[in-house]
Amino acid sequence: MRIAVVAVGKLKEPYFQAAAEEYLKRLRPYAEVRVVEVPDQDLARGEERARRTEAEAVLRALPEGAHVVALDARGVQRSSEEFAERLSALALDGRSSIAFVVGGSAGLDPVVLERADETLSLGKMTLPHQLARVVLLEQIYRAFRIARGEPYHR
Repeated sequence: MRIAVVAVGKLKEPYFQAAAEEYLKRLRPYAEVRVVEVPDQDLARGEERARRTEAEAVLRALPEGAHVVALDARGVQRSSEEFAERLSALALDGRSSIAFVVGGSAGLDPVVLERADETLSLGKMTLPHQLARVVLLEQIYRAFRIARGEPYHR
């Protein structure tokens, strides 16, 4: 399985960078996972304009033919077990390429949400987009461990 995490902005804090790198390293035996960062825009020029410009970059960065999952507060909430089941179901359906989209500070433009095949919420609480990326990577790792019956999930 090939997984792309298309994220708006860079991980600026060293502790977020270290956490993301750790989960990417842990994921290597399970899947080809890569992070594609697109530039975030200055919100001082307007949130709508920033989201629109970021959306153009996100749409260009999506792998062709990928099943697109946008992270959005209004998306489906899943337990870790349900998330593992969903990834397994996508694989069984022949979806070998999945792209997760993590928006920037202003969220995702509606055009990205319309392009998405599904939306996923990491919970009702608002997370900084940098932390959301780390949580997503951890949950992808956890999903593979759950699907294989490995002990990390405990």
